[in-house]
Amino acid sequence: MPETTRSLSVAVIGAGMAGILSAIRLSEAGFEDFVVYEKADRLGGTWRDNTYPGLTCDVPSPLYSYSFAPNPEWSHRYSPGSEIQSYLERVAREHRVERFMRFGDEVVCCTFIEGRWEIETRSGQVDRVDVVIAATGVLHQPRQPEIEGLASFRGAVFHSARWDHGTTLQGARFGLIGNGSTGVQIVSAVVDQVARLSLFQRTAQWIMPMENPACTEAEQAAVRQDPTVATAQHRSLAELFSVFSDSIVDADSPRMKWVEQTCLDNLENNVRDPALRDRLRPTYRAGCKRLVISADFYAAIQRPNAELVSEAITRIEPEGIRTADGRLHPLDVLVLATGFKADAFMRPMQISGRAGRPLSDAWKQRPSAYLSVSIPDFPNLFMLNGPNGPVGNFSLIEVAELQFGYILQLVERLRSGAGREICASAEAMASFEAARTEAARKTIWMTGCRSWYLDDRGVPASWPWPFSRFVEEMREPRWEAFELR
Repeated sequence: MPETTRSLSVAVIGAGMAGILSAIRLSEAGFEDFVVYEKADRLGGTWRDNTYPGLTCDVPSPLYSYSFAPNPEWSHRYSPGSEIQSYLERVAREHRVERFMRFGDEVVCCTFIEGRWEIETRSGQVDRVDVVIAATGVLHQPRQPEIEGLASFRGAVFHSARWDHGTTLQGARFGLIGNGSTGVQIVSAVVDQVARLSLFQRTAQWIMPMENPACTEAEQAAVRQDPTVATAQHRSLAELFSVFSDSIVDADSPRMKWVEQTCLDNLENNVRDPALRDRLRPTYRAGCKRLVISADFYAAIQRPNAELVSEAITRIEPEGIRTADGRLHPLDVLVLATGFKADAFMRPMQISGRAGRPLSDAWKQRPSAYLSVSIPDFPNLFMLNGPNGPVGNFSLIEVAELQFGYILQLVERLRSGAGREICASAEAMASFEAARTEAARKTIWMTGCRSWYLDDRGVPASWPWPFSRFVEEMREPRWEAFELR
């Protein structure tokens, strides 16, 4: 441990992928006085909460892994959620960071008082720390659709992120609202179990036909024997995905047109009925919404017991869903694959910065953070996977690792005694946001679709430049952009 002039205490909020990473990196950096607050009874975040049938990560497993913890046990190229949960548990156990985690104690309030953060939890516990790292995740608060009559439905109804495993699907009339990545995975997984499947589609999706082969014993053995094999896989896949990310930020790029053509060929070659094919054909540019990865969705939706319902939902009745054509679709089970509140981030926690300024005031128009990490007037508060960072078809593990390396440099500046408070300046925030907004207008997300990437102005709330620029920005802070006191 390097010589320091200050001993800092740290609170990490959330024990998902980013919270586990934070605990490991803090421990490696010699921090001993820190705690990870987790509202649930165990770690895992997204992969703990989501247990729906067919759950699979749409980022290849070697890339959706910590760079320092290659996993030779992945069963498939795109691994199921249960394996990712087991992986996170194993990594936390092997790095002995569960001892820093306080489970079942939700943080409800963070207040900056006299240079430190006062943390209050739902149990009434009050702690004071020097630094807060918010690892609360991007998509963690389910979005409930506002549909007339939802509460009147007599069958089982639940959100995909709160799957009720006590509900029997065998022989059921099954309805699913939402056909993004989650909905597509559920359709493929349950269509052969249920008597009848009705998928209620609002917008057709671009489907990239990625196969998901099993990992061979030889491939697994190679990683066990030589960890550099996994490192090479990670690097190769990172380069491949950076190519995709670069195409997204340039709507007219040849790569983006190749993606579009590949998806169209998938549709044309695999859906037999011309009328169904027309209803499944998107009317917006590929990549404008999150690209859906599936090799078997088109086959699943063409099963004899499956129906794509593209008529708008008028209301939900006790017996099922009534659509705009007047038809009642009788259902026994209704699942809401309607996504998450993408702009929630640290909320609903009550967070107050300098002079008692509420975060709700700072984010009155919309969430924003300098480089998605720091907020002016909220010193010593840092975010992983915060507002306007790289989202979409990326590995958020890689994003979080890059961000934590950046955050650690800011924290080390405090630990060195150079100052007691650090945060992005208002000027740096304004300059960054102006440049980001201008660049966002040239991305594929601005080509005419409606998606959770868009903020209240219709501007993509995401990183609008090549991923290589994000990597470069995360190497070292531009110290002139920060206010140090």
